[in-house]
This record gives sequence, C-alpha cells and structure tokens, in this order.
Amino acid sequence: MYGPVPSRRLGLSLGVDIVPFKVCTLDCVYCQLGKTSEKTIERKNYFNVEAVLAELREILRCAQNDKGKAQNDKKRVADFITISGSGEPTLNFRLGEIVEGIKKTTDIPVAILTNGTLLYRQDVRADCVKADVVLPSLDAGDEKTFQRVNRPHKDISIENLIGGLCAFRNEFAGRIWLEVFLVEGLNTGAEQIGKIKDAIERIGPDKVQLNTAVRPVAEPGVKRLDAEKLRAIAKELGEKCEVVADFSREQWTRHIEHKAEDVLSMLKRRPGSLNDICSGLGIGRNEALKYISHFQQQGVIYSEEKDGIIFFKAN
Repeated sequence: MYGPVPSRRLGLSLGVDIVPFKVCTLDCVYCQLGKTSEKTIERKNYFNVEAVLAELREILRCAQNDKGKAQNDKKRVADFITISGSGEPTLNFRLGEIVEGIKKTTDIPVAILTNGTLLYRQDVRADCVKADVVLPSLDAGDEKTFQRVNRPHKDISIENLIGGLCAFRNEFAGRIWLEVFLVEGLNTGAEQIGKIKDAIERIGPDKVQLNTAVRPVAEPGVKRLDAEKLRAIAKELGEKCEVVADFSREQWTRHIEHKAEDVLSMLKRRPGSLNDICSGLGIGRNEALKYISHFQQQGVIYSEEKDGIIFFKAN
C-alpha cells in the first residue's frame, strides 16, 4: 500500500501494489521506475490476497479514526483505491478477487492503472470489468512505433493491444480513461498521431489523457514535449482529449535529488530493508523503490537477502 497521494488523473489516490517491482509485460523507454527486471505475460499469484485486504482495512480504519477527530470533516479518505504500483497489475491472476474484496471493504471507487496489453485475454477483461474506472495506455498506432516506445514481450503486438482495448470497451460499463504518453521524436510525427487517433476512434474511451516525460525516466535521451505542442496534439485528437502532464513537477527533480541523497546517506551508515527506508525517511514504497533502482543501476548500492528479507547496502 502507498498513499493516499495526490494524482492529476485520480485526485487523492490510495495505491494497492499487487505485483513485485518491475515485473511487467513492457519495458517502456519512459518508465519512471527504470528498466523492467522480468518481462513476462504469465499471470501468477504474487501476494496473499487476504493479507493485502487486511492491510487495506487497517489503513482505512486508522484514516477514518483520524478524520473522526476533526468535527464536521466528511471528506473521503481517498477519491480512489488504485490498483497499480511498480509493475503490471493484471499479471496477478487474483486481481478480480482483490477488486471484489476492496468493494466489500469500502465504498471508495476502484481504479485499475494498467498498460492494457493483456486485455486481449478474456480472463483479464473479466477481472477488470469489476472496477469502476480502468486507465489503460496506448502510445503507438503501429507495430514499429510500439516496439520502439514500449518494447513489449515478444508475444504481444500492437494489434493485441488495440483489439483487447476494443473488446474491453464492449464489455465494460464503467469508465475508460486512456493515457497516451508522447516522447518527442518517437511517436509525435503527424503520421503517427493520425494512427493513434484512428485507434482511439476504434476503442471509444471516455477520456484521452496526454502525458509526457516531466520526471526522470528509464532511458537517457528521452525527450518530453512542451506544453504548447501537447495542447496542439490534444486539440487534434478531439474534444475528449486533455493534457495531464504536470509541468509544475519540474520541482520534483530537486525533490528527488534531495531525497535520493537521504537514502544513500542512510544506507552508508547501515544496511536497510525497504520498510526501514520508508519508515526512516517518511517516504512511500514506490518513491523509495525509484531511488533504490536509480542507485542500483549506477552500481552505488547492492542488495543482499537475509532471513527472507532483502537489505540494501551502499558500496
């Protein structure tokens, strides 16, 4: 669990992470979490469902108690319970049970943040239709661009993705908010935007949300679009399209540099688990994982398992 955290797309979001770090069907060049460590399409039971739901119940209980101390405070704990995290959530084959369990626990609507690549599978669609909002991605209109931007598992094609999204639209009565992540020079040419627009018209989402790389990403040289160009493309894609890239988050670069130094300083003093880092620095699990991944790629820190717990150490 992480949050609640403010989200441009979902308001105040309480996150539920149901797959291990960077287990995904794609290896997108723009991923904020770094390179995919395990690229797969195999669905597994990654976590104990009851343990996940018990943790959620405890978080909601504590949050409600805290809010109850303030008179006349009738605000929700969160606007959405968001199933997402540090990998592709539809790879957990107990996703449907988790959604059902959340809905029995709270009336807060459930959102699933997914890359959409497994929606060509009937079992995945059957799990996702249980949510209130599904937020899939579409970053390309043809196979060549799909390979360049998203670097999918060998058994996934752009037609798998688009066909799955179309099938899901036919079966899902809830809201589909489709994210299109644009990388300058890779999927921003007029021909490619035209193909993405054609795919969007086939899919029929309720919203189209444009994003770009305002934060540090997996690959060097990934270039973001400026706000003016994003707005021009949004206008071209139609009235359902909006820009969600938050350029005010340029401040986040300074924030990550400061927090990253704190993480490294802590691990130089003593080894620490992910929980140690989060509790010691007051940061969320996903944020801590970003810093850890960054330093591991640089060879600055390494990991070591002891009694079933992974500890991180600075060289």
